[in-house]
Amino acid sequence: MEEGPALHAGARRNEDIALDLMKFVAMTTGYGRTSGGGGVGFQGSGPAAKPEDYAAHLLELYGKCLSAVGGKK
Repeated sequence: MEEGPALHAGARRNEDIALDLMKFVAMTTGYGRTSGGGGVGFQGSGPAAKPEDYAAHLLELYGKCLSAVGGKK
């Protein structure tokens, strides 16, 4: 698998940055959490009832983060 144009040592891909952003938001806010505990912060559309719902919430959040990172205008 080829990388495309050569990147300098400190460069990161938008996908990597978006993944780190998604992890940060999910961990600090409890976004899409499966437990019904009273977490602090934004909970998305409510706590996920099943692991599949939790995964769907995280994928949606990753998409939003990727759009935000890629939208540097």
